Amino acid sequence: MRVQVVVVLIVAMLVGGENPEALADSQSSTQNGLGGILTEPQRGYAKYGDYVGSTSVENPKAETAQNIEFSQRVVKDIQIRFVNDKGQLVDDKGQPIQGRTQRDFIIGLLRLKPGQVFRKDVLQADLQRLRRLESFAQVNVFQQEDASGVNIIYNIKERRYPALKFGGGESDDIGLFGQVGYEDANISGLNDELDTTLQISSKDVQFYGQFTSPYRPGEPNRLGYSIRGFRTRDLSSSFNEDIRLSNGDKVREGRFGGSVALLKSFDDWDTSVALNYTRISLRDRDYNVTQVDRLGSPLSLSGTGIDDLFTVSFAVSRDQRDRREDPTQGSILTLSTEQAIPIGLGNISSNRLRGDYIQYLPVSWIGNNQSTDNPEMLAINLQIGTIIGDFPPANAFDIGGLDSVRGYGYGKVASGRTYGLASVEYRFPIFQSIGGVIFTDFGSDFGSGKTVLGEPGVLRGKPGSGFGYGLGLRVKSPFGLIRGDLGISDQGEVRFEVTTGQRF
Repeated sequence: MRVQVVVVLIVAMLVGGENPEALADSQSSTQNGLGGILTEPQRGYAKYGDYVGSTSVENPKAETAQNIEFSQRVVKDIQIRFVNDKGQLVDDKGQPIQGRTQRDFIIGLLRLKPGQVFRKDVLQADLQRLRRLESFAQVNVFQQEDASGVNIIYNIKERRYPALKFGGGESDDIGLFGQVGYEDANISGLNDELDTTLQISSKDVQFYGQFTSPYRPGEPNRLGYSIRGFRTRDLSSSFNEDIRLSNGDKVREGRFGGSVALLKSFDDWDTSVALNYTRISLRDRDYNVTQVDRLGSPLSLSGTGIDDLFTVSFAVSRDQRDRREDPTQGSILTLSTEQAIPIGLGNISSNRLRGDYIQYLPVSWIGNNQSTDNPEMLAINLQIGTIIGDFPPANAFDIGGLDSVRGYGYGKVASGRTYGLASVEYRFPIFQSIGGVIFTDFGSDFGSGKTVLGEPGVLRGKPGSGFGYGLGLRVKSPFGLIRGDLGISDQGEVRFEVTTGQRF
């Protein structure tokens, strides 16, 4: 049995105050079983969904008439109010809290608008839509009813942006490194997002940057867009250390490229069309390009050690989670296809197909219904993918690792043309900010490893299918959610790994 410990520490410092991850999804825990639409303890406010009319067995016509009257009530007004970290509507000087987000932008996201007939299912969908925004830490909604209609009031707590991020660590490839980043998810009050990271070591400089201006339902003639650029290097997960280069070095994998995407939404479906470029290079410890491993197996499709991937991709996603960070119920489905254009080294023309489905199911198996940062739930993730045509072996589907089959090292289960992955987690509260997880993962390449150029998975003895299970802790900290997982593979390997964020 081998035990391996991997620790990653990221420290973030906010410009102007708190870390956004510390505020991540601090949604109200006083949900009433109707999706978090609450009673405000003020005169004239009604709890969402409580008005159903009088029930009378003796006079069913009266009941029908009252229900019809309620269903025809119209929305008179929608108010947007911002609250501070204490949940207060005013500051120390008695002035209303001013938010960064533009009111017109928020109203444009809502389907239930003034003048329309009030519908509680549409109000619920609007609430969940706002809770999925990256820039909002908490959203609650109230309704005020009278004989003439309904007023809807949203109370919103924003996350603290912009943020500076600092971090560091140690890599088997580049040794000690430091990171600095800048993040903002609410530029100009329109939820435009900028995320950048710069990593520096004695051997290399890596970077990642992405700017996204999402599609706005309130401006249907305007497309959203995203621009991304990156440069990374690491030990190759396809060509791992079991078979090295002729000089004894491990295989390093470098990637450089970027993409431009157009974004649009249709009802509950978000779509994107993108033009992408990635240059994949295989190198030794001194970062010299190499063509084959010590067995003479090719490392690239072009035979030069470098492959160029020009692709056009299309993706569609339907997000029905109750909130973006740590959802407690709902689902998200993503389907994508990526067609390579035969330009550059490798003359690649393959198509990459993927599907990803996540379902969150609230349960009460231990009967703890108290408010907590780690609610009891069952989370299920199903993934599948395949590649049609020739492709670089470094671009195979690598299975195994902290975000795949836990208990295995990264890419140690398989490197295949096709893959399937199934994960199930039972999440439960321990204390207010500490939760536990029981998990199991299974992944397979369905025997497709032998169809990858050079058969990197087959020659390196990867089993092709693997199963892992174990226990984990989830801790809400000032630096965000800390995840620690103790995974045990079906081959008896034990790995304890620590990182940030949920597995899915």
